[in-house]
Amino acid sequence: MEEIDHKFVEVNGLKLHIAEIGSGFSPVVVFLHGFPEIWYSWRYQMLAVAKAGYRAIAPDFRGYGLSDQPTQPEETTFLDLVSDLLALLDALSISKVFLIGKDFGCAILSRFVLLHGERVSGIITMGVPFVPPQPANYSEKLPKGFYVSRWREPGRAEADFGRLDAKTVVRNVYILFSRSEIPIANEDQEIMDIVQPSTPLPPWFSEEDLAAYGALYEKSGFRTALQVTYRRSMHEQANIKDPRVHVPALFIAGEKDYFLKFPGVQDYISGGLKSLVPNLQMVNLPEGTHFVQEQLPDEVNRLVLDFVTKNSQS
Repeated sequence: MEEIDHKFVEVNGLKLHIAEIGSGFSPVVVFLHGFPEIWYSWRYQMLAVAKAGYRAIAPDFRGYGLSDQPTQPEETTFLDLVSDLLALLDALSISKVFLIGKDFGCAILSRFVLLHGERVSGIITMGVPFVPPQPANYSEKLPKGFYVSRWREPGRAEADFGRLDAKTVVRNVYILFSRSEIPIANEDQEIMDIVQPSTPLPPWFSEEDLAAYGALYEKSGFRTALQVTYRRSMHEQANIKDPRVHVPALFIAGEKDYFLKFPGVQDYISGGLKSLVPNLQMVNLPEGTHFVQEQLPDEVNRLVLDFVTKNSQS
């Protein structure tokens, strides 16, 4: 990925790492990663966006990858990440962007577009649809071994992950999350134990990819990632007056994504989502899993470029 430039930008007292490629004066596309992802998860989309004449930027959230750790990871909130994104755009003198989010990055995107809609030209979410801040009660309707319930327990995931190196943790989570079933451990089992050491990586995820992720998480660890992704309240106060999205939107879903089996998700996608995002296009990829942007890059790149081109000012 030598074509992609890397630099650090100081925002809110922290140095955020950003990967960047493309012209500084063209429409800007900002990519927001999920867990256990990093800027690298957008490598295919960044190259495609730049080749089409746009500017692509993918930050590592605070506490992830090469970005600084916050001084108090346990106090980090979704709104801190929203504030970082706003400060990043200001630091780079970018007035308006297309936002693309994946997994929990969609939660940051959702809050940003509601709070700072004037800075957004359009949104694309993958794996998780737009969701306004609201209580999530998935854990109440799933067995106690549900991975989110386990990782919400202070210290439990740290102990589970701590038995392994960072590369193996990422390997196991990628294998689990690329399946079509929700990761649920038995009563006498930890989440990492669900994956056998002999289980192969998904065919679209190489040992080189794993090494890149492993090195970045070896640097950052999982402390902030676990906190902000799984332990902060999804409905923390944000002073949002209007929960509707008023810009063009695209939701790309893999039909084999385990997230679609979360209680209530299908009902929300087929019902309430459209009322909150009236200018929404939905695309289902029949073979897609939770990592559609890495698994099916050509299809996803085409959808992204069609959307950005269509909704860019001429």
